[in-house]
Amino acid sequence: MVDSSPSPRRGALRGLSINRLLPNVLTTIALCAGLTAIRFGLAGDFRSAVLAVIVAAIFDFLDGRVARRLNATSRFGAELDSLSDFCAFGVAPALLMFLSSMTSAGSLGWVITLMFPICSAMRLARFNTALTTDEPPPAWAGAFFTGVPAPAGALLVLVPLMLSLSPDIDWPWLQHPVVGGAFLIGVGALMVSRLPTFSFKKGRIAPHLVLPIFLGIALVFGLLATTPWVTLPCVMLLYLATLPLSWRAWRRLAEADKAASVPVQTGVVELRSVDVNERKSL
Repeated sequence: MVDSSPSPRRGALRGLSINRLLPNVLTTIALCAGLTAIRFGLAGDFRSAVLAVIVAAIFDFLDGRVARRLNATSRFGAELDSLSDFCAFGVAPALLMFLSSMTSAGSLGWVITLMFPICSAMRLARFNTALTTDEPPPAWAGAFFTGVPAPAGALLVLVPLMLSLSPDIDWPWLQHPVVGGAFLIGVGALMVSRLPTFSFKKGRIAPHLVLPIFLGIALVFGLLATTPWVTLPCVMLLYLATLPLSWRAWRRLAEADKAASVPVQTGVVELRSVDVNERKSL
């Protein structure tokens, strides 16, 4: 008897492995955290809103690392990550700054607020187009970003809001529209700039610095547990102070790479023709 049941088609969809889904799951969690920050901001709960942005930054840090470790990078994941970053680190921080300090500036405050998500979108679009370039950058360039990355930009622009949330600080000028507008424009300009910034992905730590760094990390986390709204802005301002160092390091590596690419010129003997009279004189 001939079996008439249809055989499975060759190349039919088999499903995706957990390894390939996990990075996109982390990206989706970051997107949900960014949307939740907007919800808390509209409700006036700025502490929870800032914490939601921090959670989004943590999961955004993890998804790319997990994708590379599991060899699960994909074009779909890159596009999803960009859309998540725009929402969590472009729209959400700008809305929080508008609700907390820019509303008193009226229409001008809203126009200034719009500059930050626009800069974020332009930076992410530039990053996506850089992924499809035919000429790959040099290997040493992988240690740098072009401009301030979106998660760092989101936390930098929230520095006045975080300081104003601290019970130990009573500075009314932190919520002034001039301060908020300066941070929105300044950090947005850093995001779309060509300034090279450390990516901290390929850095190496000298053996004698391992223990001091561990102690420093423990100290920072201890301070975050006790005075988070002062410690985190100080950490972000310390990151801001590393920007001149990153530019100097990038310039030094670029000059070294340019010097190494120049071909070594060997001695060349110039030949010239000798006429008949010169031959007779010789």
